[in-house]
Amino acid sequence: MSEVYISAVNTDDAVQGLCDWSEKYRADKGHAPLAYVHSYGCQQNVSDGEKIKGMLAKVGYDFTDEIGDAQFILLNTCAVRENAEDRVFGNIGDMKKLKEADKELVIGICGCMAQQEHVAQKVKNSYRQVDLVFGTFAYNDMYSMLWEVISKHKRIFNQSDVCTEIDESLTQLRDDKVRAFLPIMYGCNNFCTYCIVPHVRGRERSRKPEAVLAEVRQLVEQGYKEITLLGQNVNSYAYGFPQLLCSINEIPGKFRIRFMSSHPKDASFELIDTIIDCEKVCTHLHLPVQAGSDRVLKAMNRRYTTEKYLEIIDYARSRVPDFSFTTDLIVGFPGETYEEFCMTKDIIKRVKYDNIYSFVYSRRSGTPAAKMQDDISDKQKGLWLRELLMEQREITSEWFGRFVGRTVEILVEGEGRTGEGYLTGKTDENIIVEVEADKKYIGEFINVRITKAMNWALMGEQV
Repeated sequence: MSEVYISAVNTDDAVQGLCDWSEKYRADKGHAPLAYVHSYGCQQNVSDGEKIKGMLAKVGYDFTDEIGDAQFILLNTCAVRENAEDRVFGNIGDMKKLKEADKELVIGICGCMAQQEHVAQKVKNSYRQVDLVFGTFAYNDMYSMLWEVISKHKRIFNQSDVCTEIDESLTQLRDDKVRAFLPIMYGCNNFCTYCIVPHVRGRERSRKPEAVLAEVRQLVEQGYKEITLLGQNVNSYAYGFPQLLCSINEIPGKFRIRFMSSHPKDASFELIDTIIDCEKVCTHLHLPVQAGSDRVLKAMNRRYTTEKYLEIIDYARSRVPDFSFTTDLIVGFPGETYEEFCMTKDIIKRVKYDNIYSFVYSRRSGTPAAKMQDDISDKQKGLWLRELLMEQREITSEWFGRFVGRTVEILVEGEGRTGEGYLTGKTDENIIVEVEADKKYIGEFINVRITKAMNWALMGEQV
């Protein structure tokens, strides 16, 4: 049974209490109370972290990147892979000394990892320095929980799994002033056997199109140049995802539209046509295949075959021969043979991805795959992963060559890795470009003629 927090104070009273407390803190200390909010994992988590920062700013907090300066430390956690959880436990272990030095310090963890009851129990029993643990369904209670921790010195744990209405009133305090993440839906209905996400984020809930469109208009007015729509499976957006893309495309202004992720079982020719025909939608699709063996895909409960997957690839390439694809791949799924792993290598040769995000299978307690027999050693999985990455490296080096001699438009993101005077940005296809240019172009679109292709990026000259 999930542990559910029932507030002793209503939200309005908690907000007022926190505002009064932060005002007194400012008067006593000469500065606002500082919060350190760190988000692990996916873009959805980053977006959640920005909403949390918006909530904290409302009640008087400022923010710091120095954990030792904070009066409130909140780790917004990820549960997708085991090493992410290990990192969080290591970090909160290190915070014991901070708590001993400042008894008024509030330490909390939230997000996907915190939604799991075994994690909450471990923190409750073994990490007494942590005051606040709440999962993905409890953001609406954050003011009440935080106020009770501060005013009554209570430890609060909230793993409620009751879905609430999507709160459109929350203000997102975005870290990036050029690129914005914009969730259009939450949760997942797919229940892939290896994935913990549906268990910690619940079933799919979609935002109304009018709310999404209003937020996009606001972002464009604020000067954002790239907006990434987020959903565990954007193709399942309840009000029609291609239709939403078309509506956003009609909003006036110079900006790009990206999105992730797209589940292959629901990807359609209509989606491909929309991407290609809408000039603001980037000609790039992140389409996670996960494995090249149909038997493994069935064991993963992915509900498509490699033939179905390749139909989408082939249709896109029939319209745009070098249409850009990226993908996710799992190496060493329980029961996978080396021959089946080689089928995954065949897929990447066949598709020619611009990039792959590949991971060794990570067992997640509570998922069906965790109960499957896994005879592949960690060493063997590591060797397979290295083999896959070497294969992709050769593909990328050759495939990126198609851009040499072309002039492309990039959105400049910051200083490059190449050296002094170089900036980095991305093409419409989401490929990194390094170019020698003035820093005044950071946050702007510029044209670049590509002169060289490497296995991780393109080099070019500003036109």
